[in-house]
Amino acid sequence: MSQPAYPFPEEPVGDLEAHDKSRHVEQKSTWKGRIWDTFDRPPLERKLLFKVDAVILTFASIKNLDQTNTNTAFLSGMKEDLNMYGNELVTSTSIWTVGYVIGQIPSNLLLTRVEPRWVIPALELGWGVATLGSYAVKSYKSLYALRFLVGLFESGFYPGIHYLLGSWYTPAEIGKRAMIFWLAGSLGQMFSGFLQAAAYKNLSGVHGLAGWRWLFIIDAIITLPIAVFGFFFFPPLPLQGKNTWWLTEDEFTLARTRLQKIGRAGKKPWTWVKVKSLFFSWHTYFLPMLYVIWNNQWPQQAIGYWLKSFNVKKNPPVPGKTYSVEQINVLPLPQTAIFIVCALSFAWLSDGVFRGRRWPFVYIGAVYSLVIAAIMRTFPLYKNINTTFAMYYISQIGQGAGPLILTFINELCSDDTEKRALLVAAANDLAYVVQAVAPNFVWKTTEFPRAKKGWTWSLILNILLIVWMTAILLLIRRDQKKRRQEEADGSSQGDVSETYDSKAYDSGNDSQPETPGPAIGDNRAAVLH
Repeated sequence: MSQPAYPFPEEPVGDLEAHDKSRHVEQKSTWKGRIWDTFDRPPLERKLLFKVDAVILTFASIKNLDQTNTNTAFLSGMKEDLNMYGNELVTSTSIWTVGYVIGQIPSNLLLTRVEPRWVIPALELGWGVATLGSYAVKSYKSLYALRFLVGLFESGFYPGIHYLLGSWYTPAEIGKRAMIFWLAGSLGQMFSGFLQAAAYKNLSGVHGLAGWRWLFIIDAIITLPIAVFGFFFFPPLPLQGKNTWWLTEDEFTLARTRLQKIGRAGKKPWTWVKVKSLFFSWHTYFLPMLYVIWNNQWPQQAIGYWLKSFNVKKNPPVPGKTYSVEQINVLPLPQTAIFIVCALSFAWLSDGVFRGRRWPFVYIGAVYSLVIAAIMRTFPLYKNINTTFAMYYISQIGQGAGPLILTFINELCSDDTEKRALLVAAANDLAYVVQAVAPNFVWKTTEFPRAKKGWTWSLILNILLIVWMTAILLLIRRDQKKRRQEEADGSSQGDVSETYDSKAYDSGNDSQPETPGPAIGDNRAAVLH
């Protein structure tokens, strides 16, 4: 295991000394600690985590409205106003994705060298301005240009936040926080639905603007102040060696020490040896592809199109049955609410009962999702409306593994911060490269709500996801056997990062990391040095 880039004091002082002594007292797990891990931590660590949570999670979670507003606006009048009767919505999403994939890897690598408070808020400022401009578009071609800019400015945000989470939190903490950050997008979708319903009802015609245009204005009003907030509050990375004004020296030293204990590394120079190790590591090829497969098996939400299909003028599927614009925006929300509850359970179980293991939830989600896809390929959408609602509402229960996969990558690459930043960004980047192309063929707007090709695509990719996860676990098992053999021979000099899948923890005491391995491997504990 490579050593962190910064030295640490051998003898802690002040509050840190009291914290260090408290770590030697057995920490009993309480019901509050099972709900939120900080309740079972020593006072100094609890204070540190409270501050970091308040800044990072708040900043990271508020920005997600602008990723859902275009779909919401499409269903609320933009389709008709901009003459988007073909595949223009899918095309606008693809153009957004093109902008999104361009900057992800450079932005994440930049975070290993430049303070995040300059990188992330600047990006948010850019997409806030582009979102504001969307309210005034007169054609879908103008919308295309602005969606490209929004995607370009957003490119570094999602992988960047996941990299930052891996730069602050331990395995008993990171899964929950990664899930909360990701689910903020779903909450944003829910809020956007309510917001658009309210805008359509209360703001349509105000100052001569349609209700869907007001949604972009409101989103920008929310986004721009958060960007300014980030310039003042967003923290640096602990192992970059520079503190922030709202952490004491003891808290900052503790943040660095926590990372040292679990093998996180600071920045290192780019050398030919490093480049060669990245090129020949199986991590580089297998880990990003795991996320690519997961991201693209996700079925696009068809319930909105299904609701809108009742309102066609010719040959309605159920004569006499229609839904208002407000209903089209609000009725899909239980699907998102059910999904959020199930996804949160994935994260809490992964950090807690499963002691840092991420891979079981990839299997659980894939099996459930392929069954749903198989059913929805031929499901009679209009035979029983209540049954169809129920199927849509439970269709995304298995989709909660994504943040845990990025956490999995964060943990596997703990001892090389550049590799960690690169692979987290590459995973998200490549996922969107595929996403920019595939929907134009398998999730065509004109084929909704049936979307049989799309459900078939989802089914096939979920089978592939199971196969790919199994291959990764076998590679981890191979590396564990190799390491045990090297240790037995007294010649263990290899790269430890390729010999375990995550550092599992007793959720009540992070000072004793383990190397659990998959169920098919060994559960041998190993303290990291």
